[in-house]
Amino acid sequence: MIESRCGISCSQCHYKEEFNCKGCLAINKPFWDDSCPIKDCCEEKKHSHCGECTNFPCTLLIGFSYDKDQGDNGLRIENCRCWKQNCK
Repeated sequence: MIESRCGISCSQCHYKEEFNCKGCLAINKPFWDDSCPIKDCCEEKKHSHCGECTNFPCTLLIGFSYDKDQGDNGLRIENCRCWKQNCK
C-alpha cells in the first residue's frame, strides 16, 4: 500500500502521532514547512509516488533518503521500488 510520495512508511513514522501528521497523500501542506519538494514534484507529474517516475531515483529523492539527520539509508527508495512492482 502506498503511504507517501517519497517512500516513507508513514505507519512507522513517529511524526504521525507527535505532530498528528496525516501523511503527504492526505494533506496539502506539510507540518514542517510551506511545501515539500518531493510531494510537489510527484503531484506535478501526476505520480502516486516517486517510483513511477522515469527519473527514479532522482538526486532529490536520493538526497532526502540519505540525509544525515532525517534519512533512512535508502529504505524509502526501496519502498517506492516495491510499490511500483506491487510487492508485499
